[in-house]
This record gives sequence, C-alpha cells and structure tokens, in this order.
Amino acid sequence: MRLPAPTETIRCAIYTRKSTTEGLDSDFNTLDAQREACEAYILSQRAEGWLASETLYDDGGFTGGNTGRPALQALLSDIQSGQIDCVVVYKVDRLSRSLLDFVKLMEVFDQHEVAFVSVTQQFNTATSMGRLVLNVLLSFAQFEREIISERTSDKMCAARRKGKWVGGPPVLGYDLDRERKRLILDPNEAKIVRELFDLYLKKESMLKAAREVNRRGWKTKSWVTKNGKVRKGRPFDKARLQRILSDITYIGKVRHKDQIFPGEHSGIVDQSVFRQVQTLIEKNRNAGGKVYRNPHAGLLKRLLRCGNCGAAMGHTYTKKRNKLYRYYLCTTRQKRGDQACNTARLPAQNIEDFVVEMIKQIGSDPAMMERAFTETVKHRDSRRAELRQERRQLLERQRKTKAKIERLVAMIDSSDASLSTVREHLNKAEHIVSQTERGLADVQEKLKQ
Repeated sequence: MRLPAPTETIRCAIYTRKSTTEGLDSDFNTLDAQREACEAYILSQRAEGWLASETLYDDGGFTGGNTGRPALQALLSDIQSGQIDCVVVYKVDRLSRSLLDFVKLMEVFDQHEVAFVSVTQQFNTATSMGRLVLNVLLSFAQFEREIISERTSDKMCAARRKGKWVGGPPVLGYDLDRERKRLILDPNEAKIVRELFDLYLKKESMLKAAREVNRRGWKTKSWVTKNGKVRKGRPFDKARLQRILSDITYIGKVRHKDQIFPGEHSGIVDQSVFRQVQTLIEKNRNAGGKVYRNPHAGLLKRLLRCGNCGAAMGHTYTKKRNKLYRYYLCTTRQKRGDQACNTARLPAQNIEDFVVEMIKQIGSDPAMMERAFTETVKHRDSRRAELRQERRQLLERQRKTKAKIERLVAMIDSSDASLSTVREHLNKAEHIVSQTERGLADVQEKLKQ
C-alpha cells in the first residue's frame, strides 16, 4: 500500500501489546515505552504529514497468538470506518505472533489502504522493501494454508475409504446419524427416490420428469441442522432432479474426488437401474436437442426480465434447416417448465431492434439527452455511495468468515472434533468466502467505472 501524497495528513495509530499484566501498574511500563518509541518515529516523519492519533490502542495482558484482543478489535473497527491511514508498532510481534493472523491483518490493511510500520525493524509496507518482505511472509502463509488443506483432505479421504459420510446435508432418502456419522435409510423417502429414477426412464426427459414430480407435490430433502434450524425442501427443477439421479450415494457408494468407495450405508436403487439412468442422461446430453447455448452474448442479456415472474431472460437459439433463430427465454420456464411460468420466448432480433431504435430517438433529442445525462450522474453518485457501503459490509463478512475457518481448521486437529460436523461448517464457510470475494471483485469493478 502506498501512502497519500506528502501534502496530506497521514493519521497514524500506535498499537502496543504486552503478554502479561506484570508491571502494568507502574508509572512507566512496557506499553508506555513502546508508545514513546512509536511517537518519536512519527515525529521524525512530520515533514511527510505524519500525525499520531490521540486514541490509545493498548492491549496489556493479551497473547499475540490470536486476534481476540479488545484494543486490536477497536483498531480494526477504526480502520474499517476510514479513520486511520497508517498503523505503527514497536515490533512486528506486537501486532501478532501468528503468521496466518499477521497475513490476515495485512490483507485488511491493504483492502483499506492502510500502511503498516515497525519502527525497530525497518518494516514499512509503504516502501518497496517493506512490500518485498510482506510478499515473502505471504508466500510462507500460503504454504502453511496448503499444508493444512492437504492434511484435511487426507483425513477426508481416509474417512471415505472406510465408507463414512463426512459432511454436508443429508440427501433425499436418508437421515443423518450424527453420532455414528452414518446415513440411515428413510423408507418413505427411499420410495420417492426409486420413483424418481423410474419416472425419468419413463419420460426420457429431465424437464418432463420434473414437471410430473412437482405435480405430485414432491420436494427435495427437508432437514434440521445441528443448531436446530429447519431447512425446508424445494420444488424440483431440471438441475435438482439431475443431481439426485447422478448421485452415487443411491447405489451405496461414496466419492472422494475421482475415487469411489463402498459406503457404510445401504443403497436405494439397483445398480442396473442407475446405469440405465446415466446412459439416458448422457444420450440426451449428446443428442443436443433443439435449443443451444449461444456462443455470442445477446445484446440485452442480463437486462431483460420476465414480466410474469421477474426472472432473467436467457439468450438461446434454435436451428431449423441450417438456419439460426435467436430468442430470449425466461430462465424459470427453461428450468421448471411452463407450469412455473408461461411467458413465451421472444424473438431476439425484433426486441433488440426496438430497443436500439428507442436509444436512437433519445440521442436525437438534445433536451432528452440532457435529462438523461443529469439522471445518470445522479444515479451514479448515489450508486457509488451504496457500493462503498456494500464493500464495507463484504469486507467485514469476509474477515469474520475467515476467522471462523481458522477456528474450524483448528478443530479438525482436535481428537474430540466431529469430522463430519466440522467439514459441514467448513464447506459453508469456504462457500461464503468464495461468494464474498466474487462480490468484492464485482463491487470494485463497478467502482472503477
């Protein structure tokens, strides 16, 4: 991170820490000595606009092995609210003794454009040398994360080899025995699962089978989390039905990456029926059908919305006698059939020509152009404020979720930890981090526009 121009005031927060409470009640203690050294360094940078904050961030009697420290949390809160430009410490280990925690803190600092300085170790992320040292530390932290990931994966693979259920919500047809980490057959749901396989073989169409399933009122698995939250089942669409029909759990198997092992649980579907279904799925996939994915993005893709259900209109095309016809199609209807939404598909060329013509009319009217420009600027400024708020919320969510992942990884190393339960929460947390990172990238891209 590069500091602001020298003409600007650089607001510096001094952070101090001592592991024990010994001597803290004296007139001049270790925290005072650390702060004095930091203040002297900031004073030496006065010509560059450095100014020490009056707020004290002192953690006396707190270990540097974790981030659960009141003054550190107050510091992070002030960073996220934009009150700090630079964090100054006496030594790096005053901020953290954990490499992973230190890297996480550096990520927060970088996201909020906050520099970090250690006055006794010539460590300053506002300089090229400081950034080089930081990159070395980041590399070691990444190595440590990969080792943890490999260890977790090895444990998962060992459990799969034994046929155990190692995490995730239970699937339709089974209940979860959390104590023994096993799937227990649910006779009533198992009957529905067999019907799903037979129905697909009879209809020979995923969409037609999904329509019939919804007509009968069947839904996906309803279950209760360990925390007592009820997850209700959902109506079927093509994707949900295909996930069930392709799941090797139903033939008494478990999977780890590309390896398949016999499971501890009983199968529901005969292997011959399962093979027939996979063959039919592959046949329908290769047949191509009449609707294709368009390799060229539609002009109004992601802009058009279905007037009936509000879903996005997807861009597809058909081929007849080697001629291509483009359409916009409601994604709800595409996934769940005309019973879910009966909006007809729209000829793409007609609606695109109409929109282009309307834009031309606006462009030929100076008064209308002026109004459109004014409204656009007003909307842009309002949107930017919303995006900055959204970015702050996403960063906070990311920080909390990453902290949760670190705790979950630590639990995996504990002999008392339930692997399936930890893995379930870990999968959810990793999914949230992935979503948050995509959201941050999207917000950042929009702010650049």
